[in-house]
Parts: sequence; structure tokens; C-alpha cells
Amino acid sequence: MADWEARLEEWADDLRAAADADDHWVTLPEAEAECGVSRSALRNWYRSDQIQSRTLDGPHGPQRVVLLDEVEARAARSPRLARRAERELALEAQVVLLRSQLQALARRVEVLERPGGSRGRTPSG
Repeated sequence: MADWEARLEEWADDLRAAADADDHWVTLPEAEAECGVSRSALRNWYRSDQIQSRTLDGPHGPQRVVLLDEVEARAARSPRLARRAERELALEAQVVLLRSQLQALARRVEVLERPGGSRGRTPSG
């Protein structure tokens, strides 16, 4: 039983050390959600030493953690992620433009549907 308690204490020390450090270590799922990077890209980056990582014992076994700042910096240098962000921005811009055009069209329809909105034209019959 003392072995188990010693292991739990070691695990708690590891977590405290990671939390106390100035660096912000996060799990792979957290980095994935925070930076929009796939888990396979994260694995590739830490395996090729492009970002730092370490393995900590967690409640369900070992878990990989990475430095969030390094993931953000590496993601910013990724041409693929930059293209995806550009596409998303372009899509947002198109939505804003379409929304504006739809509002203008709605105003025109509203004017045309008012009595006398046909500007004196007689309906063709």
C-alpha cells in the first residue's frame, strides 16, 4: 500500500511542478482545442522536436503535455493552418456581404410593398 501512496504523491508532485512553472503545459486535447491543430500534427511536431513535450502520469495512465505557447507559435508558422484561417476569414467576409445585400433587398421589397410603392406604375393586366 505504501508503494501506491508513494506513486500518488509523485504524480501529485509532477502536476504541481507543471502547474507552478511559468510555462503553460496542456494536454494534447487541450492544445488541439485551443489552437485548432490536429492531434496528429501535434504528435509530428513533438516527435520532430519542433515543440517541447513531456509525459506525466495521470489518473488513467501516462499523458502527454505540450507547451501551449510553443504550439501557438508553431501553428502560426504553418502554411496549411494559415490557408485554413484565410478561407475561414474569406467565408466570414462573404457572409457579412451577403447579409448586407439581403438587408438592402429586404428594404427594397418593403418599399415596393407599401401602398404607392410602385412609384405610380399601373399594374399590367
